[in-house]
Amino acid sequence: MAMKDTYCKTATISVALTAIVLSACTTLDPYTGEEKTSNATKGAGIGAAAGIAVGLITGDDSAERKKRALILGGVGALSGAAVGNYMDQQEMKLRQKLQGTGVSVTRVGDNITLNMPGNVTFAVNSADISASFYPVLDSVALVLKEYDKTIVEVAGHTDSTGSDASNQALSERRAASVSAYLVSRDIRSDRLISVGAGESRPIASNDTDVGRQQNRRVEITILPLTNE
Repeated sequence: MAMKDTYCKTATISVALTAIVLSACTTLDPYTGEEKTSNATKGAGIGAAAGIAVGLITGDDSAERKKRALILGGVGALSGAAVGNYMDQQEMKLRQKLQGTGVSVTRVGDNITLNMPGNVTFAVNSADISASFYPVLDSVALVLKEYDKTIVEVAGHTDSTGSDASNQALSERRAASVSAYLVSRDIRSDRLISVGAGESRPIASNDTDVGRQQNRRVEITILPLTNE
């Protein structure tokens, strides 16, 4: 199936820049526990077209507004070398808690992205979180609560099956479900950004069942709260 024209237009980036960023993108295999090159790097063509497929969907402006509001609200910000150390410790705890769950942990710079595949989070065409996935989200919430100097974007994604409109709506509902669950576990709602990307950011080919399963996912991207 050919990619939509709108996706192709928004997905054009510099190949050289992509190669630089992808070289720094590693992930932990959720089953073996071994560090490996991320799916975005392995699928170089898709990764390049999708802008690496890991990171903020809403962009820096939304995150900056969240940061300013939290800082004004009295949440302390990180600075200097403390930023990297803070995210290092958080990444280590997330890797420990999520090993063997089917959720991968990817680090790009000071940002951490958790890739939660649809086959372990939701039933097909449903935005209701699978009961078996609650303990995983509980583990994520515990780490987010401990490391509260962060902004958290929850992004829903779909494969290309179905219409653009239905995929967009489904991705938004799935992101909202995960966000609501995190809030129910005492994560401040003003730390969260909930967004649906529909089918616009595939990390694998939509021409195969395996690829479509990889594209049906929720990504949680964690950013340090800084003054910069």
